[in-house]
Amino acid sequence: MTAGADDAAVLTSVSGGLARIELNKPRAINALSTDMIDAIAAALEEWRGDDSVSAVLLTGRGERGLCAGGDIKAIHRSLVSGSGEAEEFWRREYRMNHTIANYPKPFVAIMDGFTMGGGVGVAAYGSHRIVTETSKVGMPETGIGLFPDVGGTWLLARVPLRAGMHLALTGEPVGPADAIRYGLADTFVPQEQLPALFEALAADPADVDSVVAGFAVVPPDSQLSPDEEWIAGTYDRGTALETVEALAAHPSPRAQEAAALIRTKSPLSVAVTFEMVRTAEDMTLDQVLERDLAAGLEIGRHPDLREGIRAQVIDKDRNPQWNPASLEELDPATVTAVVGAVTDRKVFA
Repeated sequence: MTAGADDAAVLTSVSGGLARIELNKPRAINALSTDMIDAIAAALEEWRGDDSVSAVLLTGRGERGLCAGGDIKAIHRSLVSGSGEAEEFWRREYRMNHTIANYPKPFVAIMDGFTMGGGVGVAAYGSHRIVTETSKVGMPETGIGLFPDVGGTWLLARVPLRAGMHLALTGEPVGPADAIRYGLADTFVPQEQLPALFEALAADPADVDSVVAGFAVVPPDSQLSPDEEWIAGTYDRGTALETVEALAAHPSPRAQEAAALIRTKSPLSVAVTFEMVRTAEDMTLDQVLERDLAAGLEIGRHPDLREGIRAQVIDKDRNPQWNPASLEELDPATVTAVVGAVTDRKVFA
């Protein structure tokens, strides 16, 4: 293993033309830290020009999932101390996302279990994205005072029937069928078949398409498709506030539940996310990643990101005190300042 000891946070290896990346922090559901991002990026760069490597396989150790997201405790420490580590984390993470999206060799991501936030970023840009019956794929950032970064708004803007806006604002994860239905994954493989899939990929890494197709089965039923009518009819409003009001007024109990759920999220994050998803459809991934960095730095100057992380993962009281407390109280100029933030600190400089 090129990553060193078996207790390294990222394990890398090459066997028979198949390069493997294993995220190895199972107790933290493989939450990404800067050193993990650097290890992944270095391995991908090494294998890019290595003719003996035909394909890359990404997996996460442990039973809970591929990756629960970024190390938001570290981001919180950086925001509180003003150290600048959060900025560097985001910059390196977004470069890694870009590398995966443009990788010249097949990149097979096993989106087993929790694949959330930064986990989506490390997997959903792969060429072959595989889900299992345990997969929970989502971008929950509005619940911590952020927005779906790692290019998440670019992904969600391309989900049909405005379901991407629903997923972005509520932060709700989807199961395997809906991950495939909405373009966040490609193939369903039963969890018990994963070891055999890995063996087959190692035996024939030059023909990933055929190997993966040989293990693909029909996924379970979609959970969100029955809601698509009211989703399409309510998430078409001009602002986040108008959207929440439309959801609350809709006769469907599910729509009303969505309104109530969104009301529990950071109002600033909800409004910023709405604008970023609404405009990302006409942007390239590179442009969205650059905007993510600028907007992340700007939103980090507001109290909600620190407060959201505190409430969810530090004190765990699940009772964030948002400022402002509601969409009605939110100054639209604040949203504009975050979404349109400009900085000379670039992802791809």
